[in-house]
Amino acid sequence: MSAVFKFSYISSLYLTFCLLLVLALSAKNYDATLCHDDERQALLQFKSGLVDEADRLASWVGETSDCCKWAGILCDNITGHVQKIHLPGKCSIDYSTTKRYDESIRQRLRGDISRSILYLKQLEHLDLSCNDFRGIQIPRFMGSLGNLRYLNLSHSSFGGTIPPQLGNLTELEVLCLGSSYNAFEATSIINMQWLSSMRSLRHLDMSGVYLTEASDWFQVINTLPSLAQLHLSSSGLPDIHPNVASLNLTFLSSLDLSYNNFNKNFMPQWIFSITSLVSLDLSGCHFSGPPIPSSTSSFHNLTSLKFLHISENEFMSSSLVLKELSSIGGNLISLDMGSCGVKSATLDSLHNLTSLLSLDLSGNQLTSTIPKSLGNLCNLRHIDMGGNSFQNISLTSLLRSFLDCKSPSLESLYLESSQLSCSLPDQLEQLVNLVHLDLAYNGISGPIPESIGNLSFLRLLYLDGNLISGPIPYSVGGLSSLETLALSHNHLTGTLPESLGQLSKLKFLDLYHNLLTGVVTDVHFSKLIGLKNLDGSGNNLTLRPHHANWVPSFQLEILYISSWDLGPQFPLWLLTQRDLSCLDMRNTKISSTMPESFWRSFPNLEELDMSQNQIQGRLFEIPATLHEVDLSSNLFSGKLPKLFNSSMLNVLDLSNNSFTGSLFHLLCSWGGNVITVLNLANNHLSGAIPDCWVKWQSLTFFNLENNNLSGVIPTTMGYLSSLVSLNMCKNKLSGRLPASLKCLKELQILEFASNELVGSIPTWIGTELLDLRILNLRSNNFDGTISHELCYLTAIHILDFAHNNLSGNIPRCFNNFTVVGPCFAEDYEPKPCYTNLLASAESKLASKPS
Repeated sequence: MSAVFKFSYISSLYLTFCLLLVLALSAKNYDATLCHDDERQALLQFKSGLVDEADRLASWVGETSDCCKWAGILCDNITGHVQKIHLPGKCSIDYSTTKRYDESIRQRLRGDISRSILYLKQLEHLDLSCNDFRGIQIPRFMGSLGNLRYLNLSHSSFGGTIPPQLGNLTELEVLCLGSSYNAFEATSIINMQWLSSMRSLRHLDMSGVYLTEASDWFQVINTLPSLAQLHLSSSGLPDIHPNVASLNLTFLSSLDLSYNNFNKNFMPQWIFSITSLVSLDLSGCHFSGPPIPSSTSSFHNLTSLKFLHISENEFMSSSLVLKELSSIGGNLISLDMGSCGVKSATLDSLHNLTSLLSLDLSGNQLTSTIPKSLGNLCNLRHIDMGGNSFQNISLTSLLRSFLDCKSPSLESLYLESSQLSCSLPDQLEQLVNLVHLDLAYNGISGPIPESIGNLSFLRLLYLDGNLISGPIPYSVGGLSSLETLALSHNHLTGTLPESLGQLSKLKFLDLYHNLLTGVVTDVHFSKLIGLKNLDGSGNNLTLRPHHANWVPSFQLEILYISSWDLGPQFPLWLLTQRDLSCLDMRNTKISSTMPESFWRSFPNLEELDMSQNQIQGRLFEIPATLHEVDLSSNLFSGKLPKLFNSSMLNVLDLSNNSFTGSLFHLLCSWGGNVITVLNLANNHLSGAIPDCWVKWQSLTFFNLENNNLSGVIPTTMGYLSSLVSLNMCKNKLSGRLPASLKCLKELQILEFASNELVGSIPTWIGTELLDLRILNLRSNNFDGTISHELCYLTAIHILDFAHNNLSGNIPRCFNNFTVVGPCFAEDYEPKPCYTNLLASAESKLASKPS
C-alpha cells in the first residue's frame, strides 16, 4: 500500500470520526436542557403575575425543567437564551351562548406583567395579543427590552396612554398596539414623536387607539423609511394632511385609514403618490370629492394596487373616478365600493377588471344588471349586491353574465334586502361552485325549485324574509355540504321532507313563521349529528318519534319549537339535550308532570319558555344559570320556588298557575338585584307583602294581580327606583298608599284596583310621578276630593277612579287631557285591571269608551 493511499485512508477515517463526534455532541446538546436558570426564574415570576383560568401555562412548572419546551416559549438552539414569548389569547369571541362566551374569555390571560421579563436579554418576539389586562397601562419598562424585533399587544384591553418609552425599541420591526372597544380598553397617544426613532419599523398597527390629539401623526409616519404596512383604522385621526411637500413612504404596500372621519371634502393627493401600494382601505372616511385633477392625483398611478376597499365615500360615484380606476383594472383582485351612491349608469364607466375575484357593490343605487364591460365576470368568486333596488328585474336577468359562463367561478352571492320581486329560477343550479347564497329579505315568491339540490358545495343558504310558497323540495337532501338553512318568515306549506335528515353537516336550521303542517319523526333528524340550532316555531307540526326511547343524534344548544304538538306526555328525548342554553316549548300541548330530573338535565340552560301548556308539578328551585324563565299559564302548584343567591335571573314569569302560600321565601331570602321582570299574577298567593324591597332595586315590571294578598303596602317599596309598571289589582290590600311610592320617578303604570285601600288620593301622584300613563285606582275605599295636582299628569292615557267614595267637583283642568278623558263615574261599567305591559297601553286605550 502506497504512502499516499495510507494517508488518504487515515484521513478519511479521521474525518469520519470527527463527523460522528460532531453528530453525537449535537444529539447530546439537543437532548440537554437548554434553558438558563435565571431566565427560567424570570419566566416563573412572569407567570406568577398572570391569571390563567384556562391553565394555558400548565407546562410552566419545575425549578429544573427545560423552559425552552414550555408552551409559547422558543429558545435559540445554540445559546439556549429565550428569544420568543408567543402567548396570544383567543381573538374571536363566540357570543352564541353564555357558555361559549365564558370559554372564550377563559382563554385570555389577565393580571399584571412582571418586570422579570427584563432578564430575558435576548428576547426578540413578545406577543400578548387578544388577552384581557383590564385597563392597566402598558408597562413603561417594556421600553428596556432593547433586543425586541416584534411586539404585539393589540386587543388585550390595555388602557391609558401608550408610554413613549417604547420609542427606545430602536430595533423593532413590527409594532401592534391596536385596541378593540370594551369597558377596559381606551388606549391613546398625545404625541407620536417617540415613533421617529424606530427606523427599522416595517409594520405598524394602532387601529382603535385614540389619536385625536396626535396632530403630528402624518409627519412622524413620514419619517419611517422602512414602513411597509400602516393600520390606523378607527383612530379618530384629526387631519388627513392634504398638502404634503415630500413623501418618504416609498416602500408602503398596505395603508388602512378606514373609519376616520377626516371632515374633508377631497381625497388627499399624497395617497395617490404612494405607487408601491398593494392594499388601500379608506372605508368609512366619507370623502365627497376626488383630489384636484393632476398627473399625480389619480388611481392610474397605483399600478401595483390589488385590494381597494373604499366603501362609504361619495366621490366614488363619479364616472370620471371610475374611469381612472379602470386604468389599473387589470391588477385589482378585490374591490369594495359599498354604499358609495353608485348608480347603474355610472357603473358602466368601470371596465376591464379582468383579474377581479371579489366585488362589493352593496348599498348603492343599482337598478339593472352588472355590465359585461366590467371585466371577466366568469372569474368572479365573490359578489355582494345587497341593499340595492332590483324590484323590476328577474334573478335570471340579473345573473345572466354568470349563467352564461361555461365554468362559473362564483362562490358567494349576496343579494339580501335588494327589493327583488321575482321567483327563484331553475338556472341557479348552473352556479355549481356556489358556497354562500343570500337572498334574504326580498319579495321573492313562488316555490323553491327542485334544482336547488344540485348545489352540492353550498354551505349557507339564506332565503328568510321572502314570500316563498309551496313545500320544501325533497331535493334539499342533496345539499351535502349545507351548514346553514334559513327559511323563516315565508309562506312554506306541506310537511318537512324526510331528506332533511341526510344533511349531516347541518348546524343551523331556521323554519320559523311558516305554514308547515304534518308529522315530524326521528327520520327527519337521522343524520343531523352536527345540528346545534333548531328554530321551527310558528308552524303547526307534530313531533312523533317512531321509537318511544328515541335518543337524537344531535346535541342542540338552541331549540325553539313553540306551537308544535309534543304532548300530551312530556317528551323524554328532550332530557338528552344536555348542551341546551335556550329552550322555547311554548304552547306544545303538554299536560303531564314535569320530570324530577328536568332541571338537572340542562346544566347550561339560560332561557326557558314553557308557557301556555298544562304542565303539572312543583317547582322547588330555579337553577342559578337561568337568565329568563317563563312558565306562565300552566298547572304548577305548591309554594313558590327558591332562588339561589348566585342566580343571574333577569325575567321570571310564573303567572296563571296555582301557586299558594307566602311571597316571603321568594322575595326575602335572595338579593334580587338582577331581576327586572317579576310576574306572579293570577295565582293563589296569600299573606302580607313582605317588607324587604331594598334588595330589588333593578325591578322594572312587577305584577301581583289577582291573588289573595292582604295587609298594607310596605313602605320599602319606595326603594324600587327603576320600577316602570306596578300592578297589584284584585287583592285584599288595605291601608293608605304609602308616601314612599313618590320615589318611584320612573313609573308609567300604577294599578291598585279592586282592593280595600282607604284615605284620599295622594296629591304627590300628580307632582312626583310625572311619567304616569295609566293610573287605575277603581273599586277601593278612597274618599275626599280629587286634587287639582293630578292635572300635572300630562302623559296620562288612562285615569280610572270609578267605584270609590270620592266627592266634590271634577277639576276643570281634566279637560286639558288630550289623550283620553278620565273615568271615575259610578255608572261606569267595571272592567278588568289594565295590562301591566306598557307596550299594550295603546291597544287598551283604543278599546276603552270615553
